[in-house]
Order: sequence, then structure tokens, then C-alpha cells
Amino acid sequence: MEIRRTFDLLPHLIATSPQADCLVEKKAGTWQPLSTTRVQELSNHVSLGLRQLGIGRGDKVAIISANRPEWVIADLGIAQLGAVSVPMYPTITVEDYRHIFQDAGVRVVLVQDKKLLARVQQAVAGLAHGPEHIFTFDKLEGVAHFGELLALGQGENPAELEALKAAVQPDDLLTLIYTSGTTGRPKGVMLSHRNILYNCENLTGYLPMPAGQKALSFLPLSHIFERTATYLYLRLGFSVWYAESVERIADNLREVQPQVFTTVPRLLEKIYDKIVAQGQKLTGAKKKLFFWALDLGLRYDTQKDQGFWYNTQLALANKLVFSKWREALGGQVRYIVSGGGALQPRLARVFWAAGIPVMEGYGMTETSPVIAASQPVAEGNFIGAVGPVIPGVEVKIAPDGEILTRSPSVMQGYYNRPDLTAEVIDAEGWLHTGDIGEFIQGIFLKITDRKKEMFKTSNGKYVAPQPLESKISESPLVEQVMVVGEGEKYAAALLVPAFAELRAWAKSHNLPTDLSDAALAAHTQVQQLYEQLVQQANAAFAQWEQIKKVALIPTLWSVESGELTPTMKVKRKIVSQNNQQRIESLFR
Repeated sequence: MEIRRTFDLLPHLIATSPQADCLVEKKAGTWQPLSTTRVQELSNHVSLGLRQLGIGRGDKVAIISANRPEWVIADLGIAQLGAVSVPMYPTITVEDYRHIFQDAGVRVVLVQDKKLLARVQQAVAGLAHGPEHIFTFDKLEGVAHFGELLALGQGENPAELEALKAAVQPDDLLTLIYTSGTTGRPKGVMLSHRNILYNCENLTGYLPMPAGQKALSFLPLSHIFERTATYLYLRLGFSVWYAESVERIADNLREVQPQVFTTVPRLLEKIYDKIVAQGQKLTGAKKKLFFWALDLGLRYDTQKDQGFWYNTQLALANKLVFSKWREALGGQVRYIVSGGGALQPRLARVFWAAGIPVMEGYGMTETSPVIAASQPVAEGNFIGAVGPVIPGVEVKIAPDGEILTRSPSVMQGYYNRPDLTAEVIDAEGWLHTGDIGEFIQGIFLKITDRKKEMFKTSNGKYVAPQPLESKISESPLVEQVMVVGEGEKYAAALLVPAFAELRAWAKSHNLPTDLSDAALAAHTQVQQLYEQLVQQANAAFAQWEQIKKVALIPTLWSVESGELTPTMKVKRKIVSQNNQQRIESLFR
């Protein structure tokens, strides 16, 4: 059957490759699967239950939860009615919840647990036109449970749903995804069924595996990256297994043994750093063998055959060392898909060398999301670039270097904000991404910086922060970094140490073990360590770009502090405001 709306994925899957384990989560210590047929039944119950509450075409239903089967079941059930899902990050502020409830006109809220319910209740307090119904996925005393919504629908005739589904058109609004970016109030990105499914269909060739594979899901479904990935898994007949938590990912990888998972670069960095830390603990011949293999991996190049001797050594390294890396990831991983930020070239090299292809993608919520992606074969990758533009998508580079894109995956616009829509989508349908980029070899798109984040020093030289930040972040001793220097004589950096790794270094250098994070960051030897680290990173850049001074920050930037977006991007304006005196001291 033709897949024209997102909810067409389930009947297509039932007809072609139904799964006994379509969606799987761990409960009470055991993995509990839901079959494709059961997921369809439950989605129907959601649709009919919402209909009983008076929810219909165009009405907004919010989902606020970590990843679990109910998230996807609710999403598909809402879509079948022609209603609009409004996914919201569990980590955003109460003020943002309130703004989204009002701006979208949310009528029903589906929320995960007691903690998030309390924040929702705080957000709706005093609203003249707030949500009419709230259901929780967890059973809580005195609160309507998601099971009650399902029960409402269970008593209805499923045949009555068919006419409602038939009325839903591909260009109907499917979802409002509120994205704050790094500045301003969250704005609702309007995506249709066609927007997302067009993107999804053009990505099917990037995971060339038969139906029946397993995908581990842990990136938030409230972000378009994991959501489109989920639709893609359903389209390909893969089962989706939900990790218990970020802390349990390593255990879940070994238990589930997935063939694929999506991730963000920072998580891959942490996996890499842990593996290297384990290598450091080895002694004698084993340690030499480990770092011999690692050195080979760091020299790997997808675009170049390095000859018989290198290939022979790499094959041996794969057998003796990298095989253990694969075992740590469950032993069955065929592909890792990385997005949401720039992937460190060293990570791409090492994982590809270890027989674990990492495909880097680039896109944005406004493009549903993928614009360009590395391909599942080595020659379709250029390390340091995000890959070729995917089929069906146009990209051109504007005279000022900005990346422009046009395709049926480009959003319908920003909800209630035609003014903002007109700022980013021009009369010819080109979406202005705000990213600066170039093509390598005429094929591979390389992102060089954010247009709005580049700044000019008092010497009249432009500095692009991202490449500097990326280079500095290669050190396992660095957790977060932000380059500053607008209008100043030189560039400087705010840097948050990776305190676990720093404490290990401090212990090995006989520093006191009872120092607080702030005291450790202020220690003279630690200051010297990070100055040397930054100087080493500087070697890759022109004189006017180099970091001249660095200030160590003892507190991690977070979503809760307002310094990161829900997708972990730094809100430069907020970080600058919160560290105004530190920044001034760097230039005075």
C-alpha cells in the first residue's frame, strides 16, 4: 500500500513484514515487546478515545515524555484523527511549557510521570484557556491515566475511524515542534505528513539491511532527528527498543545487540574516551598493542587506500583490539548515525577503522530534518564533511557562504509567525539555514560555522568559533567550550573542564584530592594545563583566530540553567550574560 501519511506506516508494515517486537521496552527487569498489530490496535484506541473527548481535525495534543512505546502509539493515534501532536522536551522550563500551551492552543496533554506532571500543573495554573485534559503514562493516584484514554477508545467501533483517516491529506499539518534555537522564545515549526515522509523515503537506502533488524532508541523523540529515524525504522521493518536511560545505554547495547542506533557526537566522544581510559589502565605488551591499534585507527581515511602494509596491520588490529570495541556495543552494530552537531574527525576515523561505520547527518527541524548525510560505504564519506546532499534535496551556497536548501521536506512555516517564516524562506522557496558551508570535491557538504556566531575582532578580522571549539573539544579533559571576542583585540575562550578526567589527571600529578571543582579549576597547575591544551589546538589556525586567553568555568552549562537548548547547543547570549565579569577579565 502507498504510504502517504505517517500512520500508513503501520498497515504497510502489517502487510509486508509484521514484527512480534515492533516496539520494546524494559519493565520490571525484562524486555516486553508489542507486536505491530498491537501497536495499531492501541493507536486506534488513542484516536477513538480522543474523539470521545471532542478532539478532532487540527486540535493540538501535547506529548511530554521520555522515549517509550506510548509516545509512538500516541503520536500515530493523534495523526489518524487529523489532530496535531505537539512534542515537548521534558527538560524545558515551566515558562516555555506555558508559552507553548498558549501559543499552540493545546487541548490535551499526555505526560510521563509525577515529576513532569507537577511542572505541567504549574505551567497551566492561571491560564484562561489551558489544556482541558491531562493523562499520565505512569499510574498516579488521583490523576487520569493513559489507560483510561485507551479504554474510552476501546469501546468504540474501529470502522468509524476509517472515514476520519481517509480525510487526512499528505499536506495536512502533522506536528508542531517548538524550537528555541540559541535565542528567543520557542517558535513552532509546522511539519506536514509529506514533509517528514519525503525525507524518510529518501533515507531508506542509507540503512541497507533487511527487515527484522533491531534499533536502540535513546535520543529524545521530541526532537525531529529521532522521530524521523523512528518512522524510517518502521518503514524498513526494524523493531525499536527503548533504552532505559542515558546512564544505562552501555548495558542496553550489550543486552539488545542492535544493528543500528542514532546518537549525538558528544555521546560517541564519551564512549571513545572510556575505551581509551581502559586502554591507559593496561600494562606492558597489551597497552602497546592497544595504542598501536588506536594509532592505526586515527590514520584511517575513507577516501584513500593506504596500501597493503597498512591494510594488513588494520586487519590484525581489528581481530585483536577493535573486535572488543564492537563487543562493547553489543557485537551486532552495522551502522551508527550521528547528528545534532559536528562529529570529531578522529571519532569518524577510529570507528570506521574499527568496522563500525558512523554516518554523519546534517539538517534542522525546519527541514524534517536531513539535508545531507554520509553514505553507508566508505567512498560516500569524506571525514570532516557531513556527506553528499541526500536524494530529492537541493542545496546551494549563497554569495556570503550561507547554505540554502529547497525540497518538499522544508517546513510549512512557523506557527502564528508569518514574519519569521518570511525571514528564512525566500520567494523562490529556498530556506536560509543560517549555517556557513562549502562543497569539498564538489560533492561533500562541509559546515564551517553558524552565520550569526561569527564575530569580528577590533582588528577587523572575522573569527569562526565552531572550528576552534571543535578542535579544543577533542581533548577528553574538556567538557564544554565557547569562544568569545566580539570587538576585542583577540579571541578568548570560556571552558568547562571534564572534571572526572581532570581529577584523574590531578591525582596522577599529586594535587590535593579534596579540592572542590571551583578550587581545582583555580589551581595554578590546572590553569597551566588548559593553557597548554588550548595552545596545542591553536596550531591548526591562523594567528588572528588563535585563542589568547582562557577562563575555566567550574559549573556545567545545562538546559536547566538556561545556557543550553534542549538539543544541547550553547545559548551564547545567556552564557555571555552569566559570565560577563569573567569575559571582561579576559580582555582587560
